[in-house]
Amino acid sequence: MPRSSPFTIRLSRKEREILESRARKYTLPYFEVLRAKMILLAAEDRANDEIATALSVGRDVVSLWRKRFFHERLPGLEERPRPGRPRVFPPRAGGANQGHRL
Repeated sequence: MPRSSPFTIRLSRKEREILESRARKYTLPYFEVLRAKMILLAAEDRANDEIATALSVGRDVVSLWRKRFFHERLPGLEERPRPGRPRVFPPRAGGANQGHRL
């Protein structure tokens, strides 16, 4: 039997508009699109298991974002600073053979 979340999501009209806009954008980072979709599905009273299956993520991931949105609303979906030392070098672009021409 699926567990129901204690964090019931009810969206204001403005929140729904913002989340629907984020969910449709191809230019946003994927994690922002995914979080918006999670919250929109949660607002439809869908269970975390159902949302996780629909979006191919873990139930614990859905649970985390649902809870953060419940407590913090839209600002809760933003990235937070991560612990540890910041990156010194930017991630490499391109494949492993970049710059190696014969």
